[in-house]
Amino acid sequence: PYRRQRSLALRSSSSALYNNLAVLCPPARPPAFGAVHGTSLSLLGNEGPPRQLQARGGGSALSTPLLTQAAWCELPSRVLLVLTSQRGVQMYESDGSTMVFWHALHVPEHPAAHSVFARGIAAAGGRFVCVGTSSGAVLVFDIPPKGTNVTLSEILEQHRDPITDIAAEQGQAPDGAGDLVTADDSGTLCLWSTGEEFTLLGKIPGSGCTCSSVRLWNGIVAAGYGNGQIRLWEAGSGQIRAQVSAHARWIYALDLAPLTGKLLSGAEDSFVHVWQLSRDPDTDGIEIQHCHAECVTDTQVCGARFCDPAGDTFAVTGYDLSEILCYGPA
Repeated sequence: PYRRQRSLALRSSSSALYNNLAVLCPPARPPAFGAVHGTSLSLLGNEGPPRQLQARGGGSALSTPLLTQAAWCELPSRVLLVLTSQRGVQMYESDGSTMVFWHALHVPEHPAAHSVFARGIAAAGGRFVCVGTSSGAVLVFDIPPKGTNVTLSEILEQHRDPITDIAAEQGQAPDGAGDLVTADDSGTLCLWSTGEEFTLLGKIPGSGCTCSSVRLWNGIVAAGYGNGQIRLWEAGSGQIRAQVSAHARWIYALDLAPLTGKLLSGAEDSFVHVWQLSRDPDTDGIEIQHCHAECVTDTQVCGARFCDPAGDTFAVTGYDLSEILCYGPA
């Protein structure tokens, strides 16, 4: 079981955005945290004072774009902090000190009824960072081992609705299962194999319910939905293996502990649940078991992340909550 251990003060409260908590867990050092409020990201580093990073790309002070998400992308050669907004994609060195790259989205002169934004961030394939957009396109950036020469190497155009989340394989992908999953507002999931060119391996059609958050572990796709359900799919075949009515309201965040297969879910219903994913060695079926429930009273949970690879600790953000709540072994 887990219990609440401490809370970390944020300069401003967290916005009601999917997956609104970024955690970086460097080996043998305390974790760093980030949460979005409006046009800025509050950064609590593992050393030095807290930092605020601003969304860029606004023409004037009055039009500062809103941030939609922030995440650390860990590649073998470097770690980047990536921010998405209504104007584009900002990439920083991991401590937020230096901007490495800025990619502007095409914003039409006369904006249509739907807004333009980027959302959904994941490192993939050892050298790429993938970022989703409101058009459904996924931008694939090729990241050099050092320096600022980031290039847009490919645009994946399979989704018709705004991207919500992107996840790379955190365990060992079975043969033919692919190593990246993208999700959108209609609930459609696309499974990809990464490389010099990304290959679409399969598409799981949506059932009319938004998939807000997705994770991929040892060939298991875990997806959280607006109706409070978690569904587990086989990444290789696209077949559904389990469906759990996990929350009473909209799921905002999922996370996965790569060493153990623990799954964390947080939702508008003020609950955070920890689950255990596993494969039955005889049937190779996927199993999910409930391990822990934590109620964050009167709080719409909007971010939930494990703070270590085994899933022994986790942290939670909530809409309008000016702190990050940290939980650990009871």
